[in-house]
Amino acid sequence: MDGSRGEQRTADGDAIARARGVVPIVRAAKRGIEEQRALPTEVVAALHEARLFRLMLPRSLGGEETDLLTFAKVLEILSEADASVAWCVGQGGGCAMSAAFLEPAAAARLFGARDAVLAWGAGVQGTAVAVPGGYRVSGRWTFASGSRHATLLGAHCRVVEADGTARLKPNGMPADRTALLARDKAVIDDVWQVVGLKGTGSDSYEIRDLFVPEDETLDRENQDELKVVSTLYRFPTMHAYAGGFAGVMLGIAKGALADLRDLALKKTPRGAASSLRDSPVFQAELARMEVRLRAARAYHHQMLAEAWAEVDGGQAFSLDRRVALRMSSTHAINEGADIVHEVYRAAGQNAIFENAPFEQRLRDALSASQQVQGRPAHFVTAGRHLLGLALDTAGFV
Repeated sequence: MDGSRGEQRTADGDAIARARGVVPIVRAAKRGIEEQRALPTEVVAALHEARLFRLMLPRSLGGEETDLLTFAKVLEILSEADASVAWCVGQGGGCAMSAAFLEPAAAARLFGARDAVLAWGAGVQGTAVAVPGGYRVSGRWTFASGSRHATLLGAHCRVVEADGTARLKPNGMPADRTALLARDKAVIDDVWQVVGLKGTGSDSYEIRDLFVPEDETLDRENQDELKVVSTLYRFPTMHAYAGGFAGVMLGIAKGALADLRDLALKKTPRGAASSLRDSPVFQAELARMEVRLRAARAYHHQMLAEAWAEVDGGQAFSLDRRVALRMSSTHAINEGADIVHEVYRAAGQNAIFENAPFEQRLRDALSASQQVQGRPAHFVTAGRHLLGLALDTAGFV
């Protein structure tokens, strides 16, 4: 047996145990998470103590370079307790992968602190003007999940030369870079008044004409810039997010089914001849939902494990494998959301009360399903590939 792989399996199992160890603290803080619209101090401290924000960091920075399946399992465990906590850990994990694309000195400067967490907003929404030694960065970004406990923010920008012309990649497409900066360099806009995932604190932020040195910027999808050669960083960030956020949804659905089973043990529906537990109709409905959840989870876990095994074994992360992961993650997200909705309906009038768990599970699931990783349109891309048609591989494949 390869000693390093044996050590990796031990570390991965330990990560899952550490996630379980945080669950009681998360459950105790659940009300505060919703009310504060952010992760409370004690929850953030527990996540740091359990090293869950360092799962996707390079080992050279004190990280763990966790495999994608373990990452998804950790998020599922956290999400069963509270989806906002899991979402923030998932977002922070995907962002942390950027450290592998930085020069070692810059990576240590930005990520060396024990409480280092990077958050960033969606899309290439800013402009980076090339100047001697770096870039002058301006822009506004939205949906920066975890930004309230983050120490760093990322700014995805189109690159513009000093003369105003757009920098192009070798393939002729516009060049972009992500600039990393201290959170206090940005103006934060508290816009997070939302239906679900309230605790993620996914605010907007803005910076204007901020100088960022060259070595604190990166092209996170350009393997030529990769400084840490390991299996994890051969996967695009988008696939880490897809696998992880599917884990979040599976955790929401698993928790919802557990809540429904608990309700069935004590509820007799109004006008019914028997308790919910003793109803054959309910028994069959519960079993079908459980099968659907287990099937989606098994399929997704298998695709993550197979992809990791191939890349870890030296093979390229092929288009076939990319599409397979896209299908499994999109399926898990949408199937999980549907199951949570059906659980809500099956719980009857109990589901509408704020002191019951069902309405928050539903709000979180619906909000999570709206994120780009859950778009049903991904099935169109997958279907085209299965039919041998051309794809726009610059997107989410």
